Amino acid sequence: MWKGFLVGLVVANGFEWFAHKYILHGTHRSGKPRYSPVPESMKSHWEHHREVRKARFHDYGYVEGIENWRTKNEIISLVVVAGVFGTAFYPVSKGMTAATLYSACNYYYIHRRAHLEPAWAMKKIPWHYDHHMNSNQDANWCVTKPWFDYLLGTRVISSPDLQERNPLGVALPSSVSKLLNRAAENYFPAKWVDRVTKVPFQKETVVD
Repeated sequence: MWKGFLVGLVVANGFEWFAHKYILHGTHRSGKPRYSPVPESMKSHWEHHREVRKARFHDYGYVEGIENWRTKNEIISLVVVAGVFGTAFYPVSKGMTAATLYSACNYYYIHRRAHLEPAWAMKKIPWHYDHHMNSNQDANWCVTKPWFDYLLGTRVISSPDLQERNPLGVALPSSVSKLLNRAAENYFPAKWVDRVTKVPFQKETVVD
């Protein structure tokens, strides 16, 4: 059960990365608008981006609840995804199904709270704050945890204040966090934004 649950969490984080990048943002096409297989969700998400940039990371659509069409779209999308993946995983692993349902609920809780409490977001999920407020909004695709952003090289940090304690994005003893940070620097280094040019660059790894 627990092994399946842990595997399900990893799968959910991977899907979070994929869906955010290719469905919610859409893919670039030369001379054409971005393409998404779910254009209504892409439209909703880019309106969310515009609202957040104007309102210093706030999105008051979450205050309105399901009366707001963007919030309603997000909830319906999460229910559909959780239903499809949860049903598909059930014959294989009940733990993975449980992880799918948990991840959908956790995603909504984290995302909603982040855009109602920006100070909380900066402290708890700085990678998502960077996603919206960084100069490059086509990066930092994960919301709940930054796992796949590190694995796939899309974690772009704009300032030391917005660097998580470790690449797992969870509270751990400082000694464990240091080991994880060193491993990430060697194998899955994050990129940093140059404060002058605003261009992402990769810091050189210092070997003791």
